[in-house]
Amino acid sequence: MSDYKDKTISEMIKLKASELGFDLCGITPSRPLKEREKILSDWCSSGMNAGMSYLSRDIYKRLDPQFLVPDAKSLIVTGLSYYSDKMQTEPGVPVISRYAYGSGYQDVIKKKLYKLLAFIKSIRPETEGRPFSDSAPLLEKAWACEAGLGWQGKHSIVINKKIGSFFFIGALVINIELDYNEPQKMEFCGNCRICIEQCPTGAINDDRTIDARKCIANLTIEDRGPIPEDIIPKIGRRIYGCDKCQEVCPWNRDAKSHKTPEFDLSDELQKMSAHQWLNLTREQFDRLFKDTPVERRKYEPFMQNISAVIKTKP
Repeated sequence: MSDYKDKTISEMIKLKASELGFDLCGITPSRPLKEREKILSDWCSSGMNAGMSYLSRDIYKRLDPQFLVPDAKSLIVTGLSYYSDKMQTEPGVPVISRYAYGSGYQDVIKKKLYKLLAFIKSIRPETEGRPFSDSAPLLEKAWACEAGLGWQGKHSIVINKKIGSFFFIGALVINIELDYNEPQKMEFCGNCRICIEQCPTGAINDDRTIDARKCIANLTIEDRGPIPEDIIPKIGRRIYGCDKCQEVCPWNRDAKSHKTPEFDLSDELQKMSAHQWLNLTREQFDRLFKDTPVERRKYEPFMQNISAVIKTKP
């Protein structure tokens, strides 16, 4: 504990977050994000949330962490890299997004955040709180910017100057006041429009939002219907998610591989051939994707994705 000597509780929290493996950590006061209400409301009203109708319900609750944690005072917001240089190697295979290579990130992050909460309680026993990672109506990207982790890029994803944008966001909402980081008010995309121009389906709007009706990630993960025929030629064999806008972003040029073993791509998935993908059995699916993000897609819709894209060009 010598590393913690003479440090404030906020400094100790950030040090502990680093020890737990988080690449980024910032702290921000809890408040209603009223300035985000119109953006979210207009986006939903335009139909750009596609089949995700739940996003348009009780928008006011999404803006205020107090609806999730009564008496919320602070949000400790973390970033955990999932970037990987280890990718699928066989020619012509269906492609899955890097974020889905390994174990379910929600569980990995929330376990770390529970440990962080226990650490805080060991210092301030009165602390109560809840961890979140893409698991509740919390505007995580907005809170990441509030906590100074980065800015929302033109592709809508949060970018950090040091590690780029390939990172998961986690948030620990607690009932005690802390020292706070300055919000990230500046953005460093400048005149760059590479992500917008190279999106295969033109899904990226000019206001840092995404039209989910066109987004490959939504169409291959959330949407339960078949991939639209006009999208298939543009999809580049992507069957679960899409990394294109992040891959072309200059801020990811020097991205370093993550340090979280749970996010590693297995050797078996890395070397699977197109024939093996096309003939994947339910038993193989259950074994290969148990406790991974892909599991939530379910076998039949996943195989429909494979059948749709297996013969398309890269």
